[in-house]
Amino acid sequence: MSLSGFADPLWLLLIGVVAVLAVGYLVTQRLRRRDTKRFTNLELLERVAPRRPGWQRHIPPAMLAVGLILLSIALAGPTAESKVPRNRATVMLVVDVSLSMNSKDIPPSRLAAAQQAAKSFADQLTPGVNLGLIEFAGSATTLVSPTTDRTQVKAGIDALKPAEGTATGDGIAAAVQAIQSLRQADHRRRRSAAGPHRAAVGRAGRTTPPTRTPRGARTPRRGRARQAQMPISGIYFGTKGGTADVEGQAEDVPGDQQAMRQIAELSGGQAYDAESAGQLQNVYSSLASQIGYETKTVDASQPWLALGTLISLLSVAASVLITQRIS
Repeated sequence: MSLSGFADPLWLLLIGVVAVLAVGYLVTQRLRRRDTKRFTNLELLERVAPRRPGWQRHIPPAMLAVGLILLSIALAGPTAESKVPRNRATVMLVVDVSLSMNSKDIPPSRLAAAQQAAKSFADQLTPGVNLGLIEFAGSATTLVSPTTDRTQVKAGIDALKPAEGTATGDGIAAAVQAIQSLRQADHRRRRSAAGPHRAAVGRAGRTTPPTRTPRGARTPRRGRARQAQMPISGIYFGTKGGTADVEGQAEDVPGDQQAMRQIAELSGGQAYDAESAGQLQNVYSSLASQIGYETKTVDASQPWLALGTLISLLSVAASVLITQRIS
């Protein structure tokens, strides 16, 4: 139960009426005791007057007052903030498959750990969220267009293979294009917009020049993400001492955390660091909660109504049991 807000707070004035009735009850009890003491023949009064219960007789009216207060609160329409699943939203999962993902600083390898976390992320998203998959190395490829079919996405995740290059910008541009295509399809079908859009970019290597120039390259990718109202959740994955086998030689693959922060900030999103598989799982779990649910103000009057009705009925039952009558 929550008292964070009320839909119609004027009904709370009834609590004042209950308070007036309670004061009237106390005054009546005091006057009754005073009149009893004025009776001169107390011995005759004990023989003639019925035996009244002691303090227990005050229980029913006290319970009734509490019940009326709870019912007044219910009538005022208490509201509460609640997390509810989104009906529609779109997420593009953009995964780095550069050779730096071969590093085993996070066992069994960065790529294997990232694949496991990404599949867990897909399972945790609510059913109404469209999920797409993009891989990027020297260039970006859209493996799965936004869909609610999690099996298709997880199959694409399992198929990820390392390649040369780390064209992060291409991955972001591909995510923007996928979102815009979905919007255009919704517009043609005269459907409502597909809810909020988000790109989750997981990267371990440093950005290298793309092998080809994608369409729209003159516009900065991060700027295009902001224009498309697509915040980027940038996830740096790996450790500073990581090495990877590149053409038979071990090379340092420390990554570029600062670049990921800049990408996230310029797009209106957030940056995350994950130096273990467990930390990456936690990041994806947090994102799944943020994306899959929204906070709404909902009616919270039912518990107050049920409890108020129950206590009011119990007050009637207590009155019958204690005083042998309904008072």
